[in-house]
Amino acid sequence: MAISLRLPGDLEARLERLAARTGRTKSFYIRQAIEEHITDLEDFYLAERRMRSYDPAENATLDEMMTRHGVAR
Repeated sequence: MAISLRLPGDLEARLERLAARTGRTKSFYIRQAIEEHITDLEDFYLAERRMRSYDPAENATLDEMMTRHGVAR
C-alpha cells in the first residue's frame, strides 16, 4: 500500500540524514515508527472513546473486576 506523507522540513531532514548514515531507506524508518507506536495510539483512542461514553452505574470495585475476569488475588 503506497501512502503519500508531508513532513515538516526539519523532520524530513532528520529522516534523510538517518537514512543516509545507516544505509536504510526512509520508508524503513517510517514503517518502524508506525509499528512501534500504533498500539499506543489505538489504546489511547479506545480509552478516550470509553471515557466519553462513561456511565457511573457501571462502576465496579477492584475485587468485582478481578472476579469478573477470573484473576486471583
